[in-house]
This record gives sequence, structure tokens and C-alpha cells, in this order.
Amino acid sequence: MTMDNIDDRELVSAYINGDEKAFEALLLRHKDRIYRFINMKVRDGALAQDIFQDAFIKIVNTLKAGNYNEEGKFLPWAMRIAHNLVIDYFRKNNKVKLISESSSQRDDFNIFHTIKQQDASIQDQITKGELESQMVELVEYLPEAQRDILRMRIFKEMSFKDIAELEGISINTALGRMRYALINLRKMIEEHNLVVHF
Repeated sequence: MTMDNIDDRELVSAYINGDEKAFEALLLRHKDRIYRFINMKVRDGALAQDIFQDAFIKIVNTLKAGNYNEEGKFLPWAMRIAHNLVIDYFRKNNKVKLISESSSQRDDFNIFHTIKQQDASIQDQITKGELESQMVELVEYLPEAQRDILRMRIFKEMSFKDIAELEGISINTALGRMRYALINLRKMIEEHNLVVHF
């Protein structure tokens, strides 16, 4: 069995028990997603790289200290750490940048950046970031087929045509799964009392 076939929970456990290669596998699996998440917020490649490195130092230190207890949900936990470091940067530098989302290409819907304000205060940015973090977590609770479609469409910026080809399904099926993913997200958002509009 290669590291690619081991889930995050087992990799985290293996790393905590001294297997350095397990952490390498986690890093390779999630680094692009986490880096893009940071860069989308700071809009500066060099700064994003610095914050990304800080995030993984903090992740390593937390794991080695035995303070990880996220029940196997490594990515949302790592994203929260990255997000908090971005907020720390904005606080320290008194900077506020409007977060925009263009990753869905054809913006029929906009999941993660739905609050649009031209003059957002730092508190607004923090609230928006917390909302994003919660929504990233909610995605993890979607049925697998819906979660995969949403990730490919939003996170990987794939077209529905490409998604359909990759999954071996029709475009209509891909669109249907995306629609149900959004419906289910809306239900979970209502259950968690998150204030969003999409």
C-alpha cells in the first residue's frame, strides 16, 4: 500500500508515531489547496509562501506536541490554521483586502465569498474568514459524489465538461450532483445559523 492510499487520519497517526514520510504525504496531498487558499486572500505570491511555511511549521509543532484532536479532519483543521495566520498578518499590518472569488469561472453561484462589501473593517474580514472556514468544514459532510463534484468545480476550477469526462458521467449528471451539493450546503448552513446569500 502506498501513502496515496492511506487516509489523512492514518497519516497523521503515523507521523505522530515518528514516520516522517507520512507528513511528506500529507504535505504533498494538501499543499496546493492550502497555498491557493492563502494566496487568494493576500494576493501576493511571496507573502503567501511565507504564511504557507508558517502554517506548516505550526501544524508540525501542534502535531508533535500531541495537541491534534480533529477526528481525522486534517484539511479543515490545517485551513483554519492558515486562515488564522492570514488574519494575524492583517491585524499586525493594519491591512484589509477585499476577498474576491473567481475560481468558479462562470459565476452563476458563489459559495465561499458571498458577502460583498467595498469597505470591510477588520472585524468584517475576520467574520467572513470564519464563515469561509465553517463552510469548508461543511463541505466535508456532503455525500462523497457531491463533495467530489464541488471540489473539482470550486477548488480545482474544472469545467462541468471536464468533470463529466473524468468521472465517466454525463454533463447533466455532473450538473445535477452540483445542484444537490448546493441544496445540501444550504440546508447545513441553515442548521448552523450561518448568514450567507448565494
